[in-house]
Amino acid sequence: MAGTEPTYDVVLLAEQALSEVDAREVVSLHEELETDQQVVYHVLIPVEDAAARVEATLGTLGAGEPLVAPALAMSDLDIAEVRKECVQRSNEALQTSLTKLRAAGAEAQGHTVEEPPVTALAKTITEVDGREAIILTRPHLVAEFFHLDWTSKARRKLEVPVLHLLEHESIVEQSAGAGEGATGV
Repeated sequence: MAGTEPTYDVVLLAEQALSEVDAREVVSLHEELETDQQVVYHVLIPVEDAAARVEATLGTLGAGEPLVAPALAMSDLDIAEVRKECVQRSNEALQTSLTKLRAAGAEAQGHTVEEPPVTALAKTITEVDGREAIILTRPHLVAEFFHLDWTSKARRKLEVPVLHLLEHESIVEQSAGAGEGATGV
């Protein structure tokens, strides 16, 4: 389109809402980008699987109370209501993330995804002609050790650079091993 400024599109897959620190760290990665292109962040927030959440809840109930029958516990849970809560929580996380990125001076848009997160990431990279992907997660030591985490899967699937950041931890903390990140694994 005539008059449209070229963009450098970055797809950001986040496990939960970005904090102010997360947003500043992400934006700082592109502050000195040597290009005349406008950086645009496309934020993806997965919708938690309601069935998995119910299953985890039942497992927790069963572990703490051996006398609770699974059928009884299941009757107390409304799958549709849990699903609605999951969608609402993801939408709130998306809006919070977009607000934090915009407050840090970024152009940001996004949506929640119900398909597998890495599939949604790959699809969005293709749709927006993304130049790189950033994945923000909490530390997941076992998944990362066995390369089953989102970042490992994305690196195998995508043809763009993939950066993994730990949520709520600055890049300096991650590289120094001062925060929660697993630097010695």
